[in-house]
Order: sequence, then structure tokens, then C-alpha cells
Amino acid sequence: MEHTIEVLRIEECVSSVYIKPKSMYYVHNDVEKRWDLVDTHDSVAILLYHQTLDSFVFVKQFRPSIYLKNKEGFTYELCAGIVDKEKSLIEIAKEEIIEETGYDVPLEKLEKISSFYTAVGFAGGRQTLYYAVLDESMKVSEGGGIENENIEVIYLKREETLEFMFDESIATTSGLMFALMWYFKTYEK
Repeated sequence: MEHTIEVLRIEECVSSVYIKPKSMYYVHNDVEKRWDLVDTHDSVAILLYHQTLDSFVFVKQFRPSIYLKNKEGFTYELCAGIVDKEKSLIEIAKEEIIEETGYDVPLEKLEKISSFYTAVGFAGGRQTLYYAVLDESMKVSEGGGIENENIEVIYLKREETLEFMFDESIATTSGLMFALMWYFKTYEK
């Protein structure tokens, strides 16, 4: 997929429905301190394994914050989404899978792995991680996200995964790495 990125400008974020920059003032061991942080939504992420293709299903998308670091900006990630609806976490996970990858996974096929905090140095959102096994009978669309998300669905063969995980030229996320480590610990004993 061909991509063209042109940065128009970078400016201070004074208002957002997704984040709220804050400064926290507190006393720790009798020392007054200040810490700048970002109040964020919690999220869900799903490790998807396509059984017939013997492949993991990831999403590739442009992340402006990564672009500022590597001038490429594209990351390989788990299917994921923020918790910003009046639905259960598992329902949000199911919805994100359909939107991003085009697979309709029944709720009873989603297995909770764990939950953990992300970006603890500045944000601290809690992410709940799920796992699901896919097959072609679940395919309902091409995925790609909603509105202007521009998500590319990636299939990575299971036997190529360990090499992928440790290739530092590929931008991945800690959630993806953790989920894959869980998979190999659980299923590749």
C-alpha cells in the first residue's frame, strides 16, 4: 500500500476528546513534586490468530507520534480500540475486530488474557487484552477501520513471528510483544 505523508504543522493541543494534559502536584516522602501527565481512555486489544492460514492478524497504521521519532510512522499493532462507549470491554473488543479486520468473532470465542497499564510514565491507561482464533467463516468485510482510520490488515505466518518480534527496524507496540510472548508460552510449549 502506497502512503504519502506531509506534515502541515505541529501545535499545542489545547482541547481534545481523547486526551487531557494535566500537571499533578503532590507530596512524596515529605518532598513536594510536580508531574505532567495525560489523562487518557482505557483500551482493549485483541491478539488474533487465523487458524486456516496459520497466521497472526495485525493492523498496520500511521501513528503521528511515531513519525516524529522515525520519519516513517507506521506501526504493526494488535487490533485495538479505546473504551469510550457504554458497552462492556468484550463488546468493544468484538466491535473493533469487525471495524479493523473485517472478522465477526462471536463473544464466546473471545478469551481474556489479562489487563495492564500502558504508557505509565505519562498516561497510565489500562488495556484489557483478549485472544481469538479466526477462520474464513467469520469474514464479513475487508476491515480497514472507520472514517479516516486507513488501517491495513496484515497476516504474519506463525513461523515468521519470532524473527518479526525481534526485528528492531519494525515499529511494534509493547502490547503486541506481550501478547505474542503469551501465545508462545501458552501454545508452543
